[in-house]
Amino acid sequence: MVDTLAGNGVISVIIVEDYKLTRVGLKSTLNEYEHINVVGEAEDAVEGIALIEKLKPDVVLMDLGLPGMNGLEATIKIKEKGLNSKVIILTSHERGEEVIAALGSGANAYCLKDISPETLSSVIKNVAEGACWVDPGVSSVALNFFPKPENVSLIQTNDVPDARAQLTERELEVLKHLVKGKSNTEIAKELIVSVHTAKAHVCSILQKLCVDDRVQAAVKAIKENII
Repeated sequence: MVDTLAGNGVISVIIVEDYKLTRVGLKSTLNEYEHINVVGEAEDAVEGIALIEKLKPDVVLMDLGLPGMNGLEATIKIKEKGLNSKVIILTSHERGEEVIAALGSGANAYCLKDISPETLSSVIKNVAEGACWVDPGVSSVALNFFPKPENVSLIQTNDVPDARAQLTERELEVLKHLVKGKSNTEIAKELIVSVHTAKAHVCSILQKLCVDDRVQAAVKAIKENII
């Protein structure tokens, strides 16, 4: 991996984005900056993770809305594998809960796709050097998901215990694996149960937490400190 604080100071970047036109545009734009070198690109998370393991870039530009494994799950996988690449989420999603979930998964920055090239190049440099960054366009929205000081005791004594109380100990175990982005098959292997049983636990969790899918369950778990 290139040392961004010494040597030639060039930051290696991989782009994980399913739209080819966006990938081409990002690569062309970023390679105009002397301190950035786009060394690879991928159209889905599986291909992206394999490329990251092979090339070990300094920074990964990660879209959230990827086919199959989404960007949030991919970021968790990258961190679980112990890869040192910094992850910058680059997306059009502006929901505060997604910002919190992305940062909770290990992402180092959250940028909206209308960011200017100059700002993005600066964010890449700062993140490569260890900084965190949240787009001003979503920072105020994300802050709404943190409890106000005067409401902390109320939230701790009512909301979180109620959410946890709905889940069995086994479902809490399954939820922890959901937050890590694991599939039903992986969860079944971890808990030594059948895939059918793991799927049943997941369905029960979604119902009890009043969410539509696994990502929303992971978001709620992180946001409300359920696990």
